[in-house]
Amino acid sequence: MSSRSAEAWLRGAAAICALLSAVVHLLLVPEHLQEVPYIGILFLVGSVALLVVAAGLARRDPVPAWLLGVVVNGGMILGFALSRTVGLPDYQEQGWDPPYGTLSIISEAVFLVAFVAWCGARRTLTPSRTVTRSAASVHVR
Repeated sequence: MSSRSAEAWLRGAAAICALLSAVVHLLLVPEHLQEVPYIGILFLVGSVALLVVAAGLARRDPVPAWLLGVVVNGGMILGFALSRTVGLPDYQEQGWDPPYGTLSIISEAVFLVAFVAWCGARRTLTPSRTVTRSAASVHVR
């Protein structure tokens, strides 16, 4: 697989992960708005951001989408972990909350792995820039 096709495949996989996580969180918004409104709002904002990420990964310059996706997915993983360990204000969960918790954590983690792999694939696409000395720059005595 060429670096260009690997890069395109990784962008596609990440977009699918972003869409999956957005849908999972959108399904949970109504319940959380009733129970703990700020969690519902965070789920809604995160879902909208992930929809923007999925669309942005199809753009010519996907870097802003990747960066937003890393922040949102990383934040969602952190929020999931905190809500099940030390808890968040007025919000403590137990377990993985299948299937939603499991699907969201897997999609968010795969997104982050795809980002790291994309950075590696992108590095191989960028030609290395080496400084060479031309004959004109050599000082002759």
